[in-house]
Amino acid sequence: MKAVRIHEFGGPEVLRYEEVADPKPRKNEVLVRVKACALNHLDLWVRKGLPGVKLPHILGSDIAGEVAEVGEYVSQLTPGQRVLLAPMHFCGQCRSCMTGVQNLCREFTALGNTVDGGNCELIAVPAETVIPIPDSLGFNDAASVPLVFLTAFHMLTGRASVRPGQTVVVLGANSGVGIAAIQVAKLFNATVIATAGDEKKMQRARELGADYVIDHYKQKIGDEVRKITRKEGADIVIEHVGKATWDESIKALKAGGTLVTCGATSGPMVGIDLRFLFSKQFSLLGSYMGTMGELHEVVKHVFSGKLKPVVDRTFPLSETRAAHEYLEASQMFGKVVLVP
Repeated sequence: MKAVRIHEFGGPEVLRYEEVADPKPRKNEVLVRVKACALNHLDLWVRKGLPGVKLPHILGSDIAGEVAEVGEYVSQLTPGQRVLLAPMHFCGQCRSCMTGVQNLCREFTALGNTVDGGNCELIAVPAETVIPIPDSLGFNDAASVPLVFLTAFHMLTGRASVRPGQTVVVLGANSGVGIAAIQVAKLFNATVIATAGDEKKMQRARELGADYVIDHYKQKIGDEVRKITRKEGADIVIEHVGKATWDESIKALKAGGTLVTCGATSGPMVGIDLRFLFSKQFSLLGSYMGTMGELHEVVKHVFSGKLKPVVDRTFPLSETRAAHEYLEASQMFGKVVLVP
């Protein structure tokens, strides 16, 4: 099969489109023919170098395709079925996995991180991570769902316990997590304040359901949130940018508010004045992807049309380098998808 692999860490130039051996599914696995694989910032970080990645390595967390072959022990899936894959790897045997919190498993990782991912034509995965999709959902859209919608859903429901009537600030409305978080927050009847970097992206955020949009290049996020909320502040801030926005995110919180973070795109090192943390009774929460139960729950809303993935642009698998360069330029609104 054809695949894109890295044999060394570095810039987009290290991505190699090459022939590799077809994977062989085990008795409890399913062989999936990849029809689409969406990019994430994780792909950029792994390509540049992360601990635990063994070379050569195949990137790609978000995969949709068709079942090509099923192992002897697999009875719920059949060749030809249209599916998406859970963007995760876990042991399936530890206490965390057995109690349904797979994202606390010691082996938990995203596909394409410390295990090979979907920038290829075929992938073998455990049957329990394969989810059939309706004919109404195209492969490009399906591949744009798993990681970002699961992450946003876990942040808002599993960690921040969003409730109707609350005010939620979503940073980076043009990102995959931002697009998903706006929609998930509106699903729970929250008031959404989103941030974006230009008028076009701000308008797209409004179309997704954002009630207010802040230009994060021209306006101070904290000050604008205070104005919108009549000096009260937000109940929840969805943070995934890191160093560049952290101080403004803290300023945007109301007393007793919750900041939940799942990433550090602009840098991981941030600071906080502990006097404000305890006197304002803030909750600062970390969030890492989500559970299989949450993924099944959120995709039901996608299948029903209540949540909608957004595809910005597609690239052939052979042009993965150009896709990485495009993603790094951060001009997209929605997902960048590779098509074998």
